[in-house]
Amino acid sequence: MSKTAAAAQVLRRFVGFMRRENLLRLLGVMALLIVGGTAGLAYFEGRSVPDALWWSIVTLTTVGFGDISPVSLGGRLIGVVLMFFGIGVLGMFTATIAGVFVEQRMRKDRGMGSYDLQDHIILCGWNGRMKEILADLRADARSADKDIALVADIDAKPLADDRLHFVRGDVTEENLTRAGIERAATVVIVGDRSLGYSARDAKTVLSTLTVKSLNPKVYAIVELATEANVRHCQRARADEIVVGAELCSRVMSTAAHDHGISTVLRELLSASVGQDLVTEPVPSALAGRSFLDVFSALKREHDKIAVAIQRQGNGVIETNPGADTVVAAADRLVVISARERRGAAAN
Repeated sequence: MSKTAAAAQVLRRFVGFMRRENLLRLLGVMALLIVGGTAGLAYFEGRSVPDALWWSIVTLTTVGFGDISPVSLGGRLIGVVLMFFGIGVLGMFTATIAGVFVEQRMRKDRGMGSYDLQDHIILCGWNGRMKEILADLRADARSADKDIALVADIDAKPLADDRLHFVRGDVTEENLTRAGIERAATVVIVGDRSLGYSARDAKTVLSTLTVKSLNPKVYAIVELATEANVRHCQRARADEIVVGAELCSRVMSTAAHDHGISTVLRELLSASVGQDLVTEPVPSALAGRSFLDVFSALKREHDKIAVAIQRQGNGVIETNPGADTVVAAADRLVVISARERRGAAAN
């Protein structure tokens, strides 16, 4: 779309808004009062048109600087008319504008708005787990002030968060478009707890297909109830799949032999407390060196522990690679690090 066409479209929307809210009629009445006041003062007081226009606007808005004051009976009558009608018309105008903004805010809080966002996160579904995900995102300095859109079939926006944008409804093409799926960076999809396992996963896979059809480049993180549906979700092109029951079971079985493992994992996966498991680019000074050299340098110079390499291109994760494994400049490192948090950033 050309700039001229875009400007014309914006102008049409503005005129349509003014007409829909009856603002054109109010502006017309205000213009008539100003023109009449200008002509009357110029006639009765012998003032110049610019001075009379200035006096009419000042009187209509009830500012009253007092630099120009009518002395004739006709001029004073004109002033009385402008003052009385000005209060009413200007009050109606400002009340209409305020009402439009209030209604727009209420519509957004009820999930009826559309959002023009970029590189944001979209959360699909709302339950206790999604609430924890959002809390962790806000605790992390990297996403503390990031725009997040929530698409969920609930009555109203669940939290008072100015950067959380609510879209009411299921994960459909229309609702995802309202949430700005075309320019989103990441989508997180959780299962509908009101459904059984099979129906829940089927709905989740369908949501993933919808997301990827609208934006194939968006990074989709999906929660499944059972491991049996992982292959279906992979066919839907999910980038990361988390099976809640499987993950919980494996943590508990490991903790049965290695006591304390669950505490360590909780700390590493929480953005609120302790150390964190994060990915970082390879420092330029360490590119092309062995994993042992990178490991030692990171711990010595940055107090971080490298535990894996994420290969560029195919996204393969090499956990605890061999000491002689070469770390390329384009790779990313999975490290244990003291991540900057919201509170620390604020200080």
